[in-house]
Amino acid sequence: MADFQEVGKQFIDFYYQTFDGGRPNLAALYRESSMLTFEGTPVMGVAAIIEKLTNLPFEQVQHRVDTSDCQPGDAEGKSIVVLVTGALMVDGQDRPMSFTQNFVLKNDGSWHVFNDMFRLVYPAA
Repeated sequence: MADFQEVGKQFIDFYYQTFDGGRPNLAALYRESSMLTFEGTPVMGVAAIIEKLTNLPFEQVQHRVDTSDCQPGDAEGKSIVVLVTGALMVDGQDRPMSFTQNFVLKNDGSWHVFNDMFRLVYPAA
């Protein structure tokens, strides 16, 4: 059972390090069947996902992962559900923004992102 935890942890470390260092390099993690929903806007396929991520309205970003949970996504061990919460800083701003992100990783010979859902978390009024 520990294998899904290790795969999930390695994925999280790689994903955010790559995102912060060069968003176009995330393309290798997605497939044409992959779907990203970013702040309620769905896009599908590698090119559309990378276009969305590279056209976000900031140049620099730094993610801080505060919590992460991983679970097997099926009984066969061919998928992993990953939930991340944390904060991000964009373009040198001094106030971090909280976020949550959920991934479904799928293994069809190699691990890739099948589903990716991202939301900023706003303070309660």
